[in-house]
Amino acid sequence: MANSLSARKRARQAEKNRRRNASQRSHVRTAIKNVLRASEKADKAAAESAYKAAVPAIDRSVTKGLMPKNTAARHKSRLNSHIREL
Repeated sequence: MANSLSARKRARQAEKNRRRNASQRSHVRTAIKNVLRASEKADKAAAESAYKAAVPAIDRSVTKGLMPKNTAARHKSRLNSHIREL
């Protein structure tokens, strides 16, 4: 446990940020899984609507610093290729 006042504050902030980041990361992963599930069922309309919901979530994770922009671009590209295969 941190001893100084500033170290305690930093520990509190780190825990708060960790929880926020975990929540955001979970949201993005769920959005990606929704697209993959819809594409596995060969439901193009559902996959496209899930993709339209997933792209802003992925982009938001980049602006929040959770994901590098190239990783986000790779996810979006692969999801889009799944939809194009339908």
